[in-house]
Amino acid sequence: MMDNSWKFGICGLALLGLTACEGGLSQVKMPDWPVLDRFGKKSAPEETTEVEPLEEDGAAGEDAEVAPISAIGPKGELGKTVVSLGTATEPGLWLKTPLAKVPGPGRVRYGGQSVEVTLIPLVAEDTAGSRLSLQAMQALGIPLTELAEVSVSGS
Repeated sequence: MMDNSWKFGICGLALLGLTACEGGLSQVKMPDWPVLDRFGKKSAPEETTEVEPLEEDGAAGEDAEVAPISAIGPKGELGKTVVSLGTATEPGLWLKTPLAKVPGPGRVRYGGQSVEVTLIPLVAEDTAGSRLSLQAMQALGIPLTELAEVSVSGS
């Protein structure tokens, strides 16, 4: 068998010679590729919208009102869902569920126990299962390997 390592040496010398030329590889012009969207179609430039500037105090005007976070979240009984243990390294009391359409405070009930959690929307069918935090499962007394049906409500 012949040793072909000399070919790599020649290629290396050729690259070294190119970089030593005036301008080196920086003079190589890349083609102007079209910008494509995620479906492979040419994307149009994004349209911009003029926004009314805020006043000095940060309000958009005298009659501008800001809703508290609790007013934005889900309200009332959301339904029942089957939960499994979520990411155990993610701290806190939370429930990732398709029953919640917007994030916000909520309550989970199981076997006579209840715990307040942060509801986090999960993009899935409403009948899909949910993920419950380790701390919430422990607070409700749900065995970590069990698939349990819980009731969910928004606060």
